[in-house]
Amino acid sequence: MQHPLNPAERGLLVALLLAIATACLAPSVAQFEHYHAFADQRHLIGLPCALDVLSNLPFALFGGWGLLCLRNSHGGQHTGAQRPLATLFFAGLVLTALCSAWYHLRPDDAGLAIDRLGMVSAFSGLLGLAATDRISARAGLWTAAAVLALGPVAVMVWVSSGNLLPWAVLQGGGMLLIVLLALRQPVTGAWGLPLAAVIAWYALAKALELGDHLVFELTQGLVSGHTLKHIAAALAAWPVILLMHNGAQARPWQHRAVRA
Repeated sequence: MQHPLNPAERGLLVALLLAIATACLAPSVAQFEHYHAFADQRHLIGLPCALDVLSNLPFALFGGWGLLCLRNSHGGQHTGAQRPLATLFFAGLVLTALCSAWYHLRPDDAGLAIDRLGMVSAFSGLLGLAATDRISARAGLWTAAAVLALGPVAVMVWVSSGNLLPWAVLQGGGMLLIVLLALRQPVTGAWGLPLAAVIAWYALAKALELGDHLVFELTQGLVSGHTLKHIAAALAAWPVILLMHNGAQARPWQHRAVRA
């Protein structure tokens, strides 16, 4: 029998509905005009925008490492809703590496749409894991499913109309959700995901992205902010992998009642 929604699940549902309403009803937002004008466009052994392309490798490495941890695990903490959500997250990192590398070979709107579609899987897996860890397995599965369904819609809205708002709501609202979830204690049986570390790496990645040209100037053309952004964003997966690699440790919340 299906249990009624607890207060945290109801709050999550309300937040999702508010995000959808904002994306649908708020004024249109256009993408920055010179978005594709990245600071470092140097060629290396015939590869255009080489460092922005090659810096996607950490996404693939962390994604593959995470999938390997899941494959080698037997029972324990890698069960229930957490396992498919973690698989979605790590497979999404590999897909992100491929799609982002494709985009940076020749940055344009078509490639950017592919890049963003690649990010949806990783983002949905991460949000699902966070919601599972801090609210419930049911909330995590709902969250991941909602992002998987709405993410491509947000990308297609931008492609067809130029309105970036739905994608901005998905990305910004998703990270705000992770921040709010980080303020809650893990529920019974949770992994105890280090969400604060994930947030810190993501915040650094966004700062580097915004400072693309400034970082390139400060390093005297050695490396750009966008190149470093890829590495920092991939490192957001490191705390999750470290937790999985070390195995489940006895934590106070593993014996605590689920808090609504």
